[in-house]
Amino acid sequence: QVRPVESGGGLVQAGDSMRLSCAASGRLFSTYAMGWFRQAPGKEREFVAAIGEIPRDTDYEDSVKGRFTISRDNAKNTVYLQMNSLKPEDTAVYYCAVKPTSRGIVPMVPREYDYWGQGTQVTVSS
Repeated sequence: QVRPVESGGGLVQAGDSMRLSCAASGRLFSTYAMGWFRQAPGKEREFVAAIGEIPRDTDYEDSVKGRFTISRDNAKNTVYLQMNSLKPEDTAVYYCAVKPTSRGIVPMVPREYDYWGQGTQVTVSS
């Protein structure tokens, strides 16, 4: 059982930065693909960013490219999402997702992930 736990959300103003963290259990954390998704009220959960076993293997949703950066620290069993130049449309609950035994793939769809955190609220005021 992998238990991802998100933290770092809160209320910020447009243009501000924020860093989210996701801690996940598992001795084999370094082999997990890790993803960030978000869900705004009345909308479907959408992909934000993901990182694979090879840290340079990353993918981003188009609207966050150039603003968000996903990274991982395997020594801390933690993945991060650095969010810069935040916009009101970034407001959502952000979820961390885990795919054990990823075998090098970096999924971009929710169904490919096995474990999910409870989410952390990010609110960006205009």
